Amino acid sequence: MRDKKTIISVLLLLALVAVGVWGYNEYKTKNYYKDQLTNQYQRMFYDMKDNIETVQTSLSKSLVSASEEKDVLLLSQIYQQAYFAHDKLSQLPVAHNNLAKTEKFLTQVADYSYSLIARFMKGEKLDDKERQVLFRLQDYTEQLTRELEGAHEKIAKGDLTLFKVAKGQNQEIAKSNQNILDVQMQKYEEEQMTDYPELIYDGPFSDQVMNAVPKGLPKKKVTREQAEKIALDFLRISNPSEVKLFNKGKDTGTSNIEAYTFSITPKKGDRNIIIGVSVKGGKVVWMQNPKDVKEKNISEKEALKKAEEFLSKNGYKGMEANYSTKYDDSILYNFVYEKNGVPIYTDLIKVKVALDDGEIIAADMAKYLISHVDREIPKPKISENEAKEKVRIGFNIERVRLAIIPDNGSRDMLCYEFSGQYKGYDFIVYINAMDGTQEDILRIIKDENGTLMM
Repeated sequence: MRDKKTIISVLLLLALVAVGVWGYNEYKTKNYYKDQLTNQYQRMFYDMKDNIETVQTSLSKSLVSASEEKDVLLLSQIYQQAYFAHDKLSQLPVAHNNLAKTEKFLTQVADYSYSLIARFMKGEKLDDKERQVLFRLQDYTEQLTRELEGAHEKIAKGDLTLFKVAKGQNQEIAKSNQNILDVQMQKYEEEQMTDYPELIYDGPFSDQVMNAVPKGLPKKKVTREQAEKIALDFLRISNPSEVKLFNKGKDTGTSNIEAYTFSITPKKGDRNIIIGVSVKGGKVVWMQNPKDVKEKNISEKEALKKAEEFLSKNGYKGMEANYSTKYDDSILYNFVYEKNGVPIYTDLIKVKVALDDGEIIAADMAKYLISHVDREIPKPKISENEAKEKVRIGFNIERVRLAIIPDNGSRDMLCYEFSGQYKGYDFIVYINAMDGTQEDILRIIKDENGTLMM
């Protein structure tokens, strides 16, 4: 009996030791990954800080440069480093509502630099007004650099632990000083970025483009009740189990269109459909209808027909499928508006089709609603043959047509679209139909997942 008790005691002791060893190993593993994550965040922070310091230095140099070649080199550095800084900043564990203006600032610094490079390439020079803009950008970048220096000092002293910020331990962080980066960046935005001026230039992220009034929306505003009815009619749902309004504003996924965003449950226990209806005009801006697709029952051709029928039923006429991306259970089509055989690439609609029964599981009409207007297609000032002379020798042209593409801002450009091959690769070359300038080149990549334009 005593031996039995002894054996049990030994077994319990061994089990306790095993649990202790296991717990210690788990503790060490947890700390290892914690240290790795902390190091990763701190490396991102240091890289971002270096990127912004380079932007500030290059901006200051550009103010005293008298060489066009040096200007282009400096602007290229600013464009690249501002882009890298934005990328690193977006990955840091900081509440992004506290960084919206800083992220916008870095995006616009890169975008503005790119627009100036494009002007140099056309033989134009910087004027005094643009030099003043660079001076203001340099001033704001210098202020941002000083704030990051302060955060850097706190990291070096151990006052800032990015891991806790990343884990969202807000109560514990608030009691200590661990959210110093979050608080510091918020304070910087409130004090320094409030007076950050609008940048007026030709670029996709310029203020006049980002704040542009959508052209495809009627002016009359709709109420919440009217928007709900529009959403239900769009989805062909008559008696939903539940409808919730969980947002009203400009955060509508892919655009700055002010919209009512609803979560709609068609039947009890069914999946939720998310849909946004514009406050002005009552147009559906986007829709997501997630579902599990267990097996594929329809072809890509049948899926395309379903997407075309969806657009037609909802009043979108004259849409042409441009390219597609295939996923495991669905396929995404990009449609552009076409008038008199001329594709208008600014008027874009995306439609995603489930490959089991052809149900539309996502749609995005934002770009169409922002850009679409009844246009008159202008007459080209140069002939097709004159435009061909601007295409590289050896480029095997397979198709030519007129097309409207966006410039760096919000204006339309009428171009000749040359589709063809060069050294075995597919490309599209756009030549301005008014002055013969080469405006853009797209690489076409076709594989089993669809067709992409890059």
